[in-house]
Amino acid sequence: MTATHDLAYKKLFSHPEMVIDLINGYVKEEWVKQLDFSTLERVNETFVTDDFREREDDMIWRVRFGERWLYLYLLIEFQSTVDKFMAVRLMTYIGLLWQSLICSKNLDKSNSKALLSPVLPIVLYNGSKRWWAPTVLSELLEPELPAELAKFQPQLSYLLLDEGRYAKHPLPEVRNLVAAIFKLENSRSEEDVTQVLKLLLKWLDDPSEDALRRAFVTWLNSNLLQRILPNTRLSANVELQEVHDMLAEWLDQLAYETEQRGRQEGMHEGIIKGRQEGATIAKRQTLQKILHQRFHLKQLPDWVEVRLANAGIEDLERWIDRLFQVQTLEEIFKDLSD
Repeated sequence: MTATHDLAYKKLFSHPEMVIDLINGYVKEEWVKQLDFSTLERVNETFVTDDFREREDDMIWRVRFGERWLYLYLLIEFQSTVDKFMAVRLMTYIGLLWQSLICSKNLDKSNSKALLSPVLPIVLYNGSKRWWAPTVLSELLEPELPAELAKFQPQLSYLLLDEGRYAKHPLPEVRNLVAAIFKLENSRSEEDVTQVLKLLLKWLDDPSEDALRRAFVTWLNSNLLQRILPNTRLSANVELQEVHDMLAEWLDQLAYETEQRGRQEGMHEGIIKGRQEGATIAKRQTLQKILHQRFHLKQLPDWVEVRLANAGIEDLERWIDRLFQVQTLEEIFKDLSD
């Protein structure tokens, strides 16, 4: 996965509409109804690990959840190999987030106590292999620990969204931009891509969506178009409608070329077939003439005429080779005799 694709993905998910569709479309929990998306805001932090290596955070948002904040930690995983210890990574990142909130005095003060805000960790994975790593931290720990020791072990789960597992999911009837991303990632034909782009144009028709449309074009340019049209590069200022029209025009041209090629192949096949049929007729007539002369017949028996009429060129050639190796008419056709 290229750095350009990485940035294009992050640019998409820097738009609140994408985060809202992600949560509404893929977090199937009752408590989601309590989220006030009008308060959704991006959190920008820089975390510093214990060995002083700086690491910029992944996509972190927060939204009001009743009287408290809920932090959405979105980790976009582009690497082709699955990280078995993703749960450990997320535990570290969430610890850094909480530590940052403590240091910056941004703890939740919705009641008399300053408490840590809840965090929803989400892993968005688009590798070619299906994700197999545990999504629950406890599954990475040694099994069969004594209960007295097990209670001291940390607990963490994360929500995994493996894009490849949504390959056969139809697009929803209601707008969901993340579902469109998943569908495009799993599209293997230009027709599928054009269908999704047509729907995106409908969903992003409002002028207020200009920035998001441009983000989609950037993503398409860095990922999808390079896969299906590797020699195509679009201008940064091109519109989503132009991408759709370009693909539609390309498909029309492809269909025309395919039709013309089919016609040419059909003509070629017809010529070959005609030549084969002509050769068969010629050999049949030759064999009939020789049979008349070889056995002094004015008219061939009906059963011979039937066999000759139904014979292919290989049968005819075999009978011609046998003409002067046998003594009777029946011996020529003995392999087809009843």
